[in-house]
Amino acid sequence: MRPVKVVPLSPLRDRRGSLTEIFRQEWVNSALPVQWNYVQSEANVLRGIQVHVKRIDYLVMIKGRMQVGLSDLREGGIGAGSIIELSEDNRSMLVIPQGVAHGFYFPEPTIFAVGLSEYWDHIPDEHRCRWDDPGLGIPWPKAIAPLLSERDEAACSLEELLVTLRNEENVSW
Repeated sequence: MRPVKVVPLSPLRDRRGSLTEIFRQEWVNSALPVQWNYVQSEANVLRGIQVHVKRIDYLVMIKGRMQVGLSDLREGGIGAGSIIELSEDNRSMLVIPQGVAHGFYFPEPTIFAVGLSEYWDHIPDEHRCRWDDPGLGIPWPKAIAPLLSERDEAACSLEELLVTLRNEENVSW
C-alpha cells in the first residue's frame, strides 16, 4: 500500500533569485504524471473531498498557502484523518496515492501545480463525499464556512461513497 509522501524541495538561490526542482522521477516509485495543471484559488475556498481509484496526484505549491485534508479510505485507514499544510515558504511536493480521500482548503489566495498520473477525465475517477463528514476524521480549522463548487455542495456522505467504492470494479487498493 503506497503512503502519502511529502518530498521536501530545495531551492538553489543566488543574487538573481532561485531555481527549485519540482519533480524528479527518482523521487517517486509510482506512476509518473502524464498531465500537469496550474490551479488558482481565492481565499476561503475548499476543493473536495475526492478520492481516485486510478489516479495519483502530485501537488506543488507556487504561491500562497493551503491545508490538505487527508483520510485513507483503504482497508484499515478510515477515520484517521490528518491535515498537511503546504506553503510557498515550506516548499514540498505532496504525493497522494489512490484510495486516499483529499480536499484542499485555501485560507488565502493560492496558486499550485498538480500533476496527474492519468489524464483528467473529470467524472469517472473523481469520487466525492462531504468535506465535513465526521467519519473522515479530518481536523479542519474551526468555524470555517468555505466556498464550495456545486459538485462539492451536492456530495454524498462518506458512508454512501464507501458503498460506491465497494461496487467499483477497478478498486485494487
